[in-house]
Amino acid sequence: SWTLEIWDALKAATKQDLTFAQAIVDSAGVIVQSADLTICYDERGAKYELPKYVLSEPTNLIRES
Repeated sequence: SWTLEIWDALKAATKQDLTFAQAIVDSAGVIVQSADLTICYDERGAKYELPKYVLSEPTNLIRES
């Protein structure tokens, strides 16, 4: 489905550097409304909101050495 493809593109973009992330969202036809990918739209005007916690590394985890 169209929506699943957009979510997959957004998921892939969150795991890449900025240049590659931009290429992913561009190729999927995603319109990024906010600089941090929290608000995006598809070509049909559907809104996709990503919570900030999925876009950053966790800070409250204990790292094993």
